[in-house]
Amino acid sequence: MTHTAAELKLFCRLVFERLGVGGEDASVAADALIRADLEGTGSHGISRLPIYAKRMKEGRIQANPAIAMQKTGESVLLVDGDNGLGQIVSVHACRQGIAIAKETGAAVVAVRGSNHFGAASYYCQMACDQGLAAMVFTNSPPGIPPWGGARAFFGTNPIAFGFPTGTEAPVIIDMSTSVVARGKIILAAKQGHPIPKGWAINARGEETEDPEEALAGAVLPAGGAKGYALSLAVEVLTGVLSGAAFGPHVQNLYNDDGGRANVGHFFLLLDVEKFMPLEHFTHLMNVLLQEMKAVPRMPEVKEILFPGERRAKEHAERVSKGIQLPPEVEEELAALGKELEVAFPKKLLLTREQQ
Repeated sequence: MTHTAAELKLFCRLVFERLGVGGEDASVAADALIRADLEGTGSHGISRLPIYAKRMKEGRIQANPAIAMQKTGESVLLVDGDNGLGQIVSVHACRQGIAIAKETGAAVVAVRGSNHFGAASYYCQMACDQGLAAMVFTNSPPGIPPWGGARAFFGTNPIAFGFPTGTEAPVIIDMSTSVVARGKIILAAKQGHPIPKGWAINARGEETEDPEEALAGAVLPAGGAKGYALSLAVEVLTGVLSGAAFGPHVQNLYNDDGGRANVGHFFLLLDVEKFMPLEHFTHLMNVLLQEMKAVPRMPEVKEILFPGERRAKEHAERVSKGIQLPPEVEEELAALGKELEVAFPKKLLLTREQQ
């Protein structure tokens, strides 16, 4: 079945509202989830809604957090998310950080007391839409072993960069410090699919293609020791410097016996206009990208893409043609909707969407 983005976004929003999330925050969280599905990152999209809902009902995620922000320097913002949903906490933090960056040229935002915040690219897109460049980091529950270790210790700890291009396709580099995002293994487990060799090890430190064994074991770091070192750096910025949990102390939402996650995020926002006129910057960016794309290609390569270009193409195509979800995800969403008296899928008129 194919769904429109509007249908899925409305379903998410109504579910969040049923769980006690305020109207504007419910819309923010829904938009962040469906944006991931539109961009082809289903592992961070609406498939996460059931676990968010479960933890909200249990009180492990605060539906209406009292987010506290403290400016401790001209460009430094400390944020306590009060155990709110990561997307909600992060959007509030980024909005304030963008305002600071437009005033001072740069903003450093450290967040503690948060939860899984979805796709890091979402916050890069927010910054690029405002003419800012961004660096985005988050930690996560243990997923990567230290180099030479056989047990998960660091999170998959994504690193993301965003640079405006003056077009609908900014350069957005969004990558985990692991071979693959753990969310893809979670999705494979839901679907009962094997995972490729080289992605993960089991609890005994042996390579595995079983996603359940991988989730009980560890995801391998990208680039071997280099990925491990990057993961450590992200852990320091997001966990230690922010005052959030770090390493094995970050709780996993998928563990039923866990506590508050206390995830940490770190955002660096730069106002391009404080360096040069934005139009000149985007002109230089496009010259750079055009020259890069003109590099002679390998025989089997049709086109050289820049990071973020595929994401933008996926977004445009799915806005036009709709979003298809795995049957297992649809079943989970239908069950969740039934429980909360929100029909899924539900086609509603635009007038209802605008209410």
